Amino acid sequence: MRLLIVEDEKRLAVSLARGLTAEGFAVDVVHDGLEGLHRASEGGYDLVILDIMLPGMNGYRVCGALRAAGHEVPILMLTAKDGEYDEAEGLDTGADDYLTKPFSYVVLVARVRALLRRRGAGTAAPVLTVGTLRIDTAARRVHRGEGEYALTAKEFAVLEQLALRAGQVVSKAEILEHVWDFAYDGDPNIVEVYISTLRRKLGAASIRTVRGAGYRLEAG
Repeated sequence: MRLLIVEDEKRLAVSLARGLTAEGFAVDVVHDGLEGLHRASEGGYDLVILDIMLPGMNGYRVCGALRAAGHEVPILMLTAKDGEYDEAEGLDTGADDYLTKPFSYVVLVARVRALLRRRGAGTAAPVLTVGTLRIDTAARRVHRGEGEYALTAKEFAVLEQLALRAGQVVSKAEILEHVWDFAYDGDPNIVEVYISTLRRKLGAASIRTVRGAGYRLEAG
């Protein structure tokens, strides 16, 4: 899942990005409302965390512009303001949820996951089944028969991308885009490292390499 954080408090933005990345999300960060609108309008994000008090364009206007253009990406608004009228204004412009600073990071993650589950409820099953493998995307647990596999957040995110297109070839670039982030400039072979780890845990035959194209999760 790819998240966009639009927040001008850089320390907060970096802290949120690090935490959400550790949870297995790919996270991009911008600090200006206009840049946030541009990035979000390009699509490709599963959720936007949007501050209200922003330079360039405030969060209300960013949210309203996205909705007017037909973008349905879930939006979680963050603000130092409080009161029912501020919340009502945020929701009226099209935000899906609202969180007032200071907030609990645990609560923010729970809100993010709830919005993502709500978004996917009509389009994807919370449990992906590939052969004997069952991947619970809500609980983030993986089973085969009575056994359960212990996966890290990144391992689960890579497996989820393969499971969403089970039987199809998923390229290294696509995995990088959805599991890491837009600005990732490290070694792209990191994908191979995680594929190797998943094979050790799930079985070597679970993931097939299609030379020059990518990887395919096999039913088994």
